[in-house]
Amino acid sequence: MKQALGLASRISLSRRQIVIAATVFGALALVGALVYRLSPQGSFFRDETGRAADGRRMPPVVRKGKAIFIPDGSPYRAHIAVAPVETRNVSLSRVVPGTVEADPARTVRVLAPVNGRVSELNVELGDNVTKGQPLATIDSGDLAQAVADAEKARASAKLTKSALDRATGLNKAGGLALRELEQAQNDFLQATSELKRAEARLDVIGDNSKVTGQRKITLNAPIDGTITALDTAPGDFIDNTTSPMMTISNLDRVWVTANVQEKDLAFVQKGERVEVSLVAYPREVFPGKVEIISQLLEADTRRNKVRIAFDNPHGMFKLNMFATVRFFSPPSQRVVVPASALMMVNDASSVFVEVAPWTFERRPVQPEADIDSVTVVLGVNAGQRIVVRGGILLND
Repeated sequence: MKQALGLASRISLSRRQIVIAATVFGALALVGALVYRLSPQGSFFRDETGRAADGRRMPPVVRKGKAIFIPDGSPYRAHIAVAPVETRNVSLSRVVPGTVEADPARTVRVLAPVNGRVSELNVELGDNVTKGQPLATIDSGDLAQAVADAEKARASAKLTKSALDRATGLNKAGGLALRELEQAQNDFLQATSELKRAEARLDVIGDNSKVTGQRKITLNAPIDGTITALDTAPGDFIDNTTSPMMTISNLDRVWVTANVQEKDLAFVQKGERVEVSLVAYPREVFPGKVEIISQLLEADTRRNKVRIAFDNPHGMFKLNMFATVRFFSPPSQRVVVPASALMMVNDASSVFVEVAPWTFERRPVQPEADIDSVTVVLGVNAGQRIVVRGGILLND
């Protein structure tokens, strides 16, 4: 009986030891699994070859803070190319908006020389006219007054001239006092001056126009060109001779006026080449040169007007057409990177710079211009090695 109880006691003790041992082993296994899980798939225990201490293959990319390491044996190495940053002698450019405008030196505002009513209008907006062509006829009371004044002045001058001739003859014969001769001379000089004034007034009225009768005057085109503005109509009464009735512009030569921002004025130099494109001709590029740079910056837009002249024999350039103007800076040495090296994250550009063998860090850059297959950038230096192909594998 005692032997049986002793045997049962030993058996029970062994079972307890087995349970305790199993519990301890399970706990160790759980801790080991958690440690492995917390580590980046065992990379915590890697060696210098990029493999885990237990021999497992490392992941394609290992990130340590800002650094990105591509371990030995990673398939990414076959898809990533690294090259040094280069410099090139390049000319940067800026594209700004512009419009087609008439050349002020080839534009004439047609004014009415006298007040009156438009009795006849011979042209319409957009018509092409030649120099001397009739434009409009005005019936004017002021013209009648000017004609009457001139006729009166002619008659007065003729009368005073006859009186002066008689006075001169009588004075020589001794039948007229010197004082009366001098008065006749003075009357003639006054009449002559009044005639010159009246005729000068008619000459001004008749400049580029033709006086017909006592009241009507026909305005003629002062230059060859196109009616680009028309501000009158038959029956209209002209009561302001400083306001133009119409505008004639010769469009054989026009301006493209570019509105350049203040920050881009360094790209604009008189005589430098530009390239102009028009929305109407998307496949055409019109080369030109800067002719006029305004010395006045517009206070509201902070832009400067720059003008480029173009011959327009076939009328391709229409007034008020929208244009884009590309300005070029003088060539200089600038840092360039391949377009494939640029990565975009949240609308910001960056490149991957090699800081150690197969170890890279992201560096922000500022693109300035695209030239052929490269981009001029700020933010990296010549000679630095960057990822030029396969950077998308590192971009996250």
